[in-house]
Amino acid sequence: MTDCEIAVVGGGIAGASIASALVEHLAAGAVCVLEMEDSPGYHTTGRSAALFSKTYGPAPVRALSRASEHFFKHPPDGFSDYPLLAPRGMLVTARQDQEDALSRMVEELAPSEHVQVITEPQARQLCPLLRRGYATRFLWDDHAQDIDVHALHQGFLRRVRACGGSLWCNAEVTAIARDGHGWQIETTAGDVRAGLIVNAAGAWADEIARLAGAVPVGLRPLRRSAAIIRAPAGIDLSAMRMVIDVEEQFYLKPEAGTLLISPADETLSEPCDAQPDELDIALSVDRIERAFELRVRRIERKWAGLRSFVADGVPVAGFDPEIDGFFWLAGQGGYGIQTAPALGQLAAALVLGHPPASDFTDNGVIETDFSPGRLSRAM
Repeated sequence: MTDCEIAVVGGGIAGASIASALVEHLAAGAVCVLEMEDSPGYHTTGRSAALFSKTYGPAPVRALSRASEHFFKHPPDGFSDYPLLAPRGMLVTARQDQEDALSRMVEELAPSEHVQVITEPQARQLCPLLRRGYATRFLWDDHAQDIDVHALHQGFLRRVRACGGSLWCNAEVTAIARDGHGWQIETTAGDVRAGLIVNAAGAWADEIARLAGAVPVGLRPLRRSAAIIRAPAGIDLSAMRMVIDVEEQFYLKPEAGTLLISPADETLSEPCDAQPDELDIALSVDRIERAFELRVRRIERKWAGLRSFVADGVPVAGFDPEIDGFFWLAGQGGYGIQTAPALGQLAAALVLGHPPASDFTDNGVIETDFSPGRLSRAM
């Protein structure tokens, strides 16, 4: 039996970010991260298209993204050998039948968030592959940037180890029980006793809750497929922006000399090692060929990942209202990478009983927006 103060279940971006924040305030050996795979972040973190955009997601998510920006631009010394962000920009397209959706998006976003409505000629300068006449309105976010997901995730894990935290891989949690000292957690790598559990298990978070006797928050793991295709000859991808449909029916993003495409599907799934569906890939190709001057003759690579949401689409971060010593950090959906710095720090402050940093309030982060108590839950 290994003893620690806090056991973090899940080594993806959620677990890594909160563990990194916790170890800064605790003694060596106080934090243990339990990851069921042999490589942390295998299921979702490592399969993300990863764009940092302060215009993406519901208002509480956008607040977390704003609060994360300083960390991305100025990470702690030694966090990463490479910049975490790189210029990209995001172009949102709307067909004539989608103009109302784009108008609502424009109305919801504050003018300070660096977005503007542009013309089709301006849009084609940003993405020469756009098919003429396909879309009628365009929104340009010039501050959207690529995230180096690997550098971010590994930076968090490196800080955990450097501050005396431990990472157990191949440590699937099989049983959880309360005793007089807190929690006894059985895993396939050995047993752990902890005073507190952080449930950062991604698509498996409701399963972990059931093992601990907590009521699930109603997570819905949604599969999203993606593929890599070749870019047409003569196109300068270094200058091309990411393009996303206003209703998220597709996206296209330059990726290391190729094009990353997706139908932006959200197919309900059981927690699993998600695999791409051939129909979803075919749907992606059809939508991309309709919106862009492209003929997709070959899929170079394809994959799928899970994005888990609760009913209102906002992440869950807070102590369970019924089970002492059980903390939720789940439901990040498609926003987990870009909000990880702020959400990890906020969650750690809640665990430790510290007041949130002032820049959270300045950016509109309200901790009750993420409380599990806001959700109507049923066994």
